[in-house]
Amino acid sequence: MGVVSTTEMTDDRATLIKQAFRLEYITLAWMTIEAAVAIGSGVIADSLTLTAFGIDSLIELASATILIWRLTVELRHGQIFAENAERTASRIGGALLFTLVAYVIASAGWKLWAQQGAEFSLSGLVISVLSIPTMYFLARQKLRLADALGSRALRVDAVESITCGWLAFVVVGALVAQLVVGAWWVDPLASLGVVWFLIREGREAWQGDCCH
Repeated sequence: MGVVSTTEMTDDRATLIKQAFRLEYITLAWMTIEAAVAIGSGVIADSLTLTAFGIDSLIELASATILIWRLTVELRHGQIFAENAERTASRIGGALLFTLVAYVIASAGWKLWAQQGAEFSLSGLVISVLSIPTMYFLARQKLRLADALGSRALRVDAVESITCGWLAFVVVGALVAQLVVGAWWVDPLASLGVVWFLIREGREAWQGDCCH
């Protein structure tokens, strides 16, 4: 009886891991599109806010890739062995996010000093608006699976999706304000508003401990 129960538990966990794989592959596909459009639009419009949003998407793309590696480790070597891979995955994600924070602060400082603004980007607005419901869906599903699997790395990844959704709100607000106000300082100030979310996301990733 005990043997059957253990088998059922193992099969259930394998099913959950397969669901996590599907979510991460969806994340990979979306983040590739989001990063390409946001960075491309940011470069064309000289928008630090959009560029930072796109770089964050690249970091989430890396995070999803690392998490797929972590899930593969568990399937091949078991849950206990995967814990070391999970800690490594979280630390790498945190380090990348802190690097992005430094880039945004330095770039925003330069743009404010040089009084350098940005152009409005319709493609940037569209990808940011689409990102909000997409991130909401992915975050909810990842949190559900993170609880079921007891995975800190998957929970960190879910929080990164939540943060990406909030970043999208900031970008949408910045682009709309830029369109309405047209002031040069909107973009660098809005990019500094992104920093708080990036620091929170990076701290949680580095510590491997997420809050609801």
